Amino acid sequence: MKQLNKRCLGRSGLEVSAMGLGCWAIGGPFSSGPGCRYPTGAPLGWGEVDDGESARAIHCALDHGITLFDTADAYGTGHSERVLGQALKGRRAEVLVATKFGNTYDSAKRQLTGSDVTPAYVRRACEASLARLGTDWIDLYQLHVGDLALEEAHEVADCLEALCDDGLIRLYGWSTDDPERAAAFAGRPRAAAVQHDLNLFQDAPALLEICQTHDFASINRQPLAMGFLSGKFTASSSLPASDIRAQPPDWLTYFEQDGRAAPAFLAKLEAIRDVLTSDGRTLVQGALAWIWARGPHTLPIPGFRTEAQVRENAAAMAFGPLTAGQMEEIESLLGRAEEPRLCKDRGAA
Repeated sequence: MKQLNKRCLGRSGLEVSAMGLGCWAIGGPFSSGPGCRYPTGAPLGWGEVDDGESARAIHCALDHGITLFDTADAYGTGHSERVLGQALKGRRAEVLVATKFGNTYDSAKRQLTGSDVTPAYVRRACEASLARLGTDWIDLYQLHVGDLALEEAHEVADCLEALCDDGLIRLYGWSTDDPERAAAFAGRPRAAAVQHDLNLFQDAPALLEICQTHDFASINRQPLAMGFLSGKFTASSSLPASDIRAQPPDWLTYFEQDGRAAPAFLAKLEAIRDVLTSDGRTLVQGALAWIWARGPHTLPIPGFRTEAQVRENAAAMAFGPLTAGQMEEIESLLGRAEEPRLCKDRGAA
């Protein structure tokens, strides 16, 4: 086992902790509204949260060496950014803050209402995020519309370069699961990252190859398969109605429409449990170790709501990646073919 504390944020030259934290869950409940791609009223958050606990968890992360925090203006329609910004007061210089843009929302109703990537809107969205985060700059600003047409995306990149010139952002990237789109910013001087799904159940070899080729950071959302890889779900588990997993959209395949864990994934997890928990790791730590073993550019960003979750996540860095032998054993136990397993685009959320 080899401890893994730091990784480079793509070609930027900036060092960050080998894992970050995803701040979707701390945004609290929000839902789809008129104009959103999801059915009106569908939950898009992870249920109720305690803002005090969220702040304590962020402080715990800082104390355990985590220096990358990823959020979005859509998460809780601004609430996640506000909580993160408040918690980072006095320690902003220690971290890299990543956020996203492109979704429109009604903050009073806590609803997403559509998308807008016009230059004027992108600048307004950036300035609003800066205010909520309580900072003068955003380290990594990411396009949050995963299926945007390439022609429009290049216009967005021009706008992002201008925001860099103005000192409002340092770097930018795209949150997308489509390989062609992931490579679209490759020739841009301050493009540094692609954010995409990656976990034991949903590999993304084509996206990892793009990140390797273009020296992009591969920022990995869903590293724990929406919590499934924590091992806390059973065939009888249920989730509250305000949790997105209770009424999962089509890209969220780990849970059934009644919010119960999908039996096929329960069986897969049981098959690989012993490998993941070898060497003293927990299931969560084994799942993160699998991601680090997928390549040198990977940066998992597990979500969190409690200090205990943050401590367990951070402790995974002490174990480092899985070995080549362990990786091969997992592939064999899951009976996976050699062909690329591409991720299904998940759009905005």
